[in-house]
Amino acid sequence: MLRRTLLVAAPALLAAPAWAQTGFPNRPIRFVVGFPPGGTTDLAARLMAPKMQALLGQPVVVENRTGAHGNIASDFVVRSAPDGHTILMGTIGGLAINQTLYGNLTFDPQTDLQPITRVGMIVNVLAVPADRPWRSVGDYVAAARRDPLTFGSSGAGGAGHLAGEQLNLMAGLRNIHVPYRGGAPLITDLITGKIDSAFTPSSGAGPQAEAGRLRMLAVTGKARSPLLPALPAIAETPGLADFDMVDWSAVMAPRNLPAPIAQALHHAATSALRDPEVLAAFALRQIEATPSTQEECAAFIRAETAKWTPIVRASGARPD
Repeated sequence: MLRRTLLVAAPALLAAPAWAQTGFPNRPIRFVVGFPPGGTTDLAARLMAPKMQALLGQPVVVENRTGAHGNIASDFVVRSAPDGHTILMGTIGGLAINQTLYGNLTFDPQTDLQPITRVGMIVNVLAVPADRPWRSVGDYVAAARRDPLTFGSSGAGGAGHLAGEQLNLMAGLRNIHVPYRGGAPLITDLITGKIDSAFTPSSGAGPQAEAGRLRMLAVTGKARSPLLPALPAIAETPGLADFDMVDWSAVMAPRNLPAPIAQALHHAATSALRDPEVLAAFALRQIEATPSTQEECAAFIRAETAKWTPIVRASGARPD
């Protein structure tokens, strides 16, 4: 009877995931976010956390460590033990832009953080006040060539700022950046016409566009978003085929994380990103889920860093 029991149990033991033998996790996992509660990055982490917790068997607690465009949070995770109990919700700023923007970081996101998976892409748009005559990106570019326009973003060196600088470089414009501390005041000034345009998440611009207070001209990614299929991409405009700005996030861990623990985190995070409830909540907030392998995530971050380094330098952007 004992021999039969062992034979029956053997396949289950062989099928057990590698991390099951590591004892991980043995205490709560800190999921560190570099931005305040309520923002898109924070909400994505809070939607994923309970799904990850159910798979890992320990609490996954979102912890906000704000400041310096996400650098405070990144530095905290870099200095944490590589045991899987501290992870980061990294963003395009902290992982691909800040090293050039700041120039004096004490860590290198490329070598001091280990990718687990991509998380999602925030749908960003080029929006203008409703009383402006421009109906397309082509109209907007033609007007800016006659006389420079202003464009707002939620902060110097962020995705919105660099989208505007990329358009300046590609279209030969001299549009003027107006930084704001957050999306709410940006949208307010856009609606009232204090600025000519903004590169901003569609989650904030969309309701105002539906109310007729502003107009969304295009999404900033390389192609149309499945969440806004009727809205063209800036890249569809003649002469701007290579335009591509996506505001993205990724789960990261301290370097030298043991492979079995990295696999456990990858399984939990990607499973959360495929959960129907999470996908529905993401869609409501205009986030496209983009789960990936660890290798795909690393390659994507390298490519984004190489892409934005010269644009940050050419823009002369400095931290606000």
